[in-house]
Amino acid sequence: MSEFNNRIKAQREALKVVNGSGLFCEPLLSLTEKAIDRWSNNNDLSNTDRAILLLKAMSGTLFFLANKSQEQVTEDYKILSKKVNDQLSKLEIELKNRVVSKTIR
Repeated sequence: MSEFNNRIKAQREALKVVNGSGLFCEPLLSLTEKAIDRWSNNNDLSNTDRAILLLKAMSGTLFFLANKSQEQVTEDYKILSKKVNDQLSKLEIELKNRVVSKTIR
């Protein structure tokens, strides 16, 4: 159950980082690819935007972990969990840099 909780926590943190940044008109509602595409379109973001790429990578990693959750926790699972945390950190840094850049202008 803790693997499930960790995935949910990571998703909530990503949404909190994005929606708490104050950079976007429309909030991101989930980390599914369709939700990310809808959100990026409604916020006029390019498919090549670094934040979009990070969100989609994180979404893919979380999806993979969800499919692995029924299996015994392996070293691969631990590595992928760390990867999610790293992706979240990169997303946070990317958006904080945008906020700083926006306030400097």
